[in-house]
Amino acid sequence: MRMVDIIHNKRIGGELTREELEFFVQGVTGGNIPDYQVSALLMAICFRSMAAREIADLTDLMAHSGEMVDLSPIDGFKVDKHSTGGVGDKTTLIVAPVAAACGVRVAKMSGRGLGHTGGTIDKLESIPGFRTALPPEEFFEAVRRAGLAVVGQSGNLAPADKKLYALRDVTDTVESIPLIASSIMSKKLASGADGIVLDVKTGSGALMKTLEDSIALAKTMVEIGEHNGRRTIALITDMDRPLGTAIGNAVEVAEAADTLRGHGPEDLTAVSIELAANMVFLAGKGSLAECREKAHEAIASGAAFGCLKRMVEAQGGDSRVLDDSERFPQARERCDLTADRGGFLLSTDTEAVGAASMMLGAGRETKDSVIDPAAGILIRKKTGDRVERGEPLATLLTDRPETLDEARRHLRTAIRIGQEPPKKAPLVYARISKDGIERYDG
Repeated sequence: MRMVDIIHNKRIGGELTREELEFFVQGVTGGNIPDYQVSALLMAICFRSMAAREIADLTDLMAHSGEMVDLSPIDGFKVDKHSTGGVGDKTTLIVAPVAAACGVRVAKMSGRGLGHTGGTIDKLESIPGFRTALPPEEFFEAVRRAGLAVVGQSGNLAPADKKLYALRDVTDTVESIPLIASSIMSKKLASGADGIVLDVKTGSGALMKTLEDSIALAKTMVEIGEHNGRRTIALITDMDRPLGTAIGNAVEVAEAADTLRGHGPEDLTAVSIELAANMVFLAGKGSLAECREKAHEAIASGAAFGCLKRMVEAQGGDSRVLDDSERFPQARERCDLTADRGGFLLSTDTEAVGAASMMLGAGRETKDSVIDPAAGILIRKKTGDRVERGEPLATLLTDRPETLDEARRHLRTAIRIGQEPPKKAPLVYARISKDGIERYDG
């Protein structure tokens, strides 16, 4: 078998066989195919796309290119949750404890943030003492004790994806639905869960900017999961505005704890309930409506907050910070961005808000950047709110005072104020399952 023939087949629009894809993935993993030929095939896929069977085979082969996590030592149905990334998206810290309180096992591997999107592992590491690297038996025991555990991804999880992603990044082949879907789902398949709930963001702060592209990506990932024997559901959720009011690391954990105590922002609570309900539904705990009620009760009763505290303790963290946010790292500099005119907050360029938080130290420009756990932004006004001139729109937090002016300028350009209130947009646009696409009105 020759790589040049595989490239030619895809370049003219042909379907690649599983054997051809296996040759490709093994060659990528083993370093036997030169980068220029790998890049050529990625570009051909970008232009010619792939059939559903091809994408499922590619994903399965990428998943098996490294370690396949065996979660069988943990009793019960295990459900994973993945977000395509956003600003203020701390839902894992809420939905995993809610699902655990409803009797669902959540043994989750998460990643770090890069660019304007945050990472769950970075957020958790703002908790003093919290360990995100656990030996397998300790990981399993944490799930048994708390119902959930969240650790960093193994270095040998889907290594073919790591090599392909590095090339996609420098060859402008990132925005290909088959390649995005196989990248995400290869790691989810390798992580070993029985069911997967996908939170596919759409809007200015998301990877996919349009609703139709987001639905297409979600549909592809659901098909991959189902084809490979994993029950899979995707929700399309809004990222045209930051989720909740906290953007950063320590501040997002504090907001997640508030939400689990029943005092969270309305938008964050609503999205989290819907995601958690679908996790509980996949585990066979009732109808979707019944699972929503279970999710609400898990928060109202305090059971979900208790699960989060037990997880933090099981992973070596100081759970007292969840009751008293003053115990978190605190930024030395606080600066308000105020409104320069009155009116209604029309919209927020969410990606620009994420970039501003990164400037303050809450995110990474490169993989080697050092994160400041106390840095971030607290949103004081949300889309649709009435704003008076001079009123605070946001508070910037940092230990790097030299970054404040640039971050404040960047944040100001992200916010639009007008004289008429904007039309209210839905928080969840659609639900995609093996049964089809269900669009929501709001």
